[in-house]
Amino acid sequence: MSFFKRFFNREKEADLDKGLEKTKEGFFSKISRAVVGKTKVDEAVLDELENGLIASDVGLDTTVKIIKRIEDRVARDKYLNTNELDFILRDEIVQMLAENNVEESFDFDIPDVGKPYVMLVVGVNGVGKTTTIGKLAYQFKKKGYSVVIGAGDTFRAAAVDQLQIWAERVGCAFFSKGMKADPAAVAFEAVQYGVKNKCDVVIIDTAGRLHNKVGLMNELGKIRRSANKSLFTAPHDVLLVLDASTGQNAIEQCKQFTEVTDVSCLALTKLDGTAKGGVAIGISDQFKIPIKYIGVGEAIDKLQIFNKTAFVESLFKKR
Repeated sequence: MSFFKRFFNREKEADLDKGLEKTKEGFFSKISRAVVGKTKVDEAVLDELENGLIASDVGLDTTVKIIKRIEDRVARDKYLNTNELDFILRDEIVQMLAENNVEESFDFDIPDVGKPYVMLVVGVNGVGKTTTIGKLAYQFKKKGYSVVIGAGDTFRAAAVDQLQIWAERVGCAFFSKGMKADPAAVAFEAVQYGVKNKCDVVIIDTAGRLHNKVGLMNELGKIRRSANKSLFTAPHDVLLVLDASTGQNAIEQCKQFTEVTDVSCLALTKLDGTAKGGVAIGISDQFKIPIKYIGVGEAIDKLQIFNKTAFVESLFKKR
């Protein structure tokens, strides 16, 4: 059994395959149209392939890079059969994702940063931020870690209540100062709670507002500083949650958030409900920020560690 297969079990593989079904259907129908009636990869095939990748929400910049890589191979090898296109495309995408230089991960282990490991979670309303926090807490608890969720989104109606429901469902601790409280104060005291109670993980929610960049920068900066005052190494990660079903809008959100805060990792939600899963390739390529988690279903256990090898293998797996 390969190293990959030992760690990526069949249940996770099946969840990923199912979660990418809509993307695969659209992706391969477009590739098929690119090569129909052709015997070799020529300029016409590459033009059709380029249109197909863009339509799959891979993104223009990343698509141009992929096409250039294939053009280079065509020039080097002089002749490429269209039957080889799947393999070549898969190979080039894997290589592109590998350039992110992020170590492959297979489980919900927390980094060795001492206790507690502190994560700030950011993102606009409606992307699945609250659900992702709940699913993360569940996975960490499943690993045996003690977890506290800090309700730092104190502006949106019912945000605090929704997080509390998730905490009760997961069976983890919950810290809140109620609606309209200062989010920075919540971050400071949630980290203090984690330190005092020797928690392994502190997950802090933040307001999902994209008002103006200056306001967002000031607010997130204040929250980061407050967490740092409570624990000088915190926060250890800033997780940006993006909705895959929004396609290129997810890339735009990533651009805006990375301009105002030091995003260290990404979660891509709702992959199971969209044909736009190709956006994962574009985001990884354009921002060089690791996609750490992906949502492949609504159930509490349908959050996975993003593994580029598994993702590309599933994307190119024929039904």
